[in-house]
Amino acid sequence: MAASQRITHVLIPLALLILCVLMVLFPAETWHAGVRGLSIWWDVLFPSLFPFLVLSELLLGFGIVHFLGTLLNPLMRPLFRVPGSGGFVFAVSCASGYPTGAKLTAQLWEQKLVTREEGERLVAFTTSSDPIFMIGAVSVGFFHNVAIAPILVTSHYGAAFLVGLLMRFHGGVSVKDKESIIDSPSTSEKLHRNRLLQAIYAMHEARKADGRAFGELLRQAISSSLRLIIIVGGLVVFFSVMMELLVQTGWLGGLYVITEQLLQYTGFPPALSHSLVGGLFEVTLGAKEAGGAGISIPLVYKAAAAVFVLSWGGLSVHAQIMSVLSNTPMRYGPFLFARTIHALIAPLLVLLLWMPMMGDSEWPVLFQTGAKPELFSYTPDWGQILFSGIGILGGVLLLLLMLSLMSPLFLSRRMKK
Repeated sequence: MAASQRITHVLIPLALLILCVLMVLFPAETWHAGVRGLSIWWDVLFPSLFPFLVLSELLLGFGIVHFLGTLLNPLMRPLFRVPGSGGFVFAVSCASGYPTGAKLTAQLWEQKLVTREEGERLVAFTTSSDPIFMIGAVSVGFFHNVAIAPILVTSHYGAAFLVGLLMRFHGGVSVKDKESIIDSPSTSEKLHRNRLLQAIYAMHEARKADGRAFGELLRQAISSSLRLIIIVGGLVVFFSVMMELLVQTGWLGGLYVITEQLLQYTGFPPALSHSLVGGLFEVTLGAKEAGGAGISIPLVYKAAAAVFVLSWGGLSVHAQIMSVLSNTPMRYGPFLFARTIHALIAPLLVLLLWMPMMGDSEWPVLFQTGAKPELFSYTPDWGQILFSGIGILGGVLLLLLMLSLMSPLFLSRRMKK
């Protein structure tokens, strides 16, 4: 262990030194890559993350998350072996994308609402892209074809749901899990009748335990959210520059060759290697490469490559998650396993759902000139992102609450059998 740490302590400074030398050798490319990463952060990530980070902090402080958690517990506990507050994390993650799910999970751990294993399960399936990015930036901006948006969203979130079901087997069975299994039908019905009162009581107790005035709560919410969003922006710029320098030096050539051989062996077009390798480091770069892969590649394979990149998240997102979880006991290993499974399942869902959802038509892209498109030919305004996100958040929460209200009926039937 000591030897490996010594090697790491030598390799990391050496890699940073090489990166500094490359930045001096390629100043123009470094500048453009940095500006491109900064544009991605300001145009897309800041308006889609910051408002929901502040809102989530306020809802936690006022006990609304505890209220929703009590109501959603009958759904989330049996399905995913996480507390009901995980439903709120999932809804916010759907509205704003990564790394909001990890941030909220870390806050739930700080308030002792989740254990380490529950937090690892929760982060595993709530780390996802947001529909606004998939529809606006990817479908319209990169593919210039809004018709593929439904299959991208369906396969991405369908795979996340399956990952959540698989990750329920991660870790041991807790006392609360055992209680949810052995509850009799009469006990379940009694809890169902009193659940609203329990939710109100949980919200009241959480608010008393917090005790901060609204002004102080708002100040701290804005402060912590700004710190996180600046870290996210810095990581996006860093990986954008690093990816560009690797391209300029040609060091990615070997990785391109290996990826092309793997794609050819599995029956996929080798030309998608640039998308997959780019997406290995940064989501936006990989999705852009998938959209511009060329008209000779069937659209179904380009969509599969894009959803692979969105589900993997890129090393930039992985670094963001590790930064958020660094102050908790939650480990990176289960998250890496979940990202790998998500990235493998999502493209398979695209291939399976393509004929039912798209039919024989590929809906050729609308933009097929010889010119090279800009990185962001589509940039939604901040108001559109905010109000769309709030609508998605409300819709997902309403759906989860309806399913949670119906879950005791199915539970009672199963127990009676």
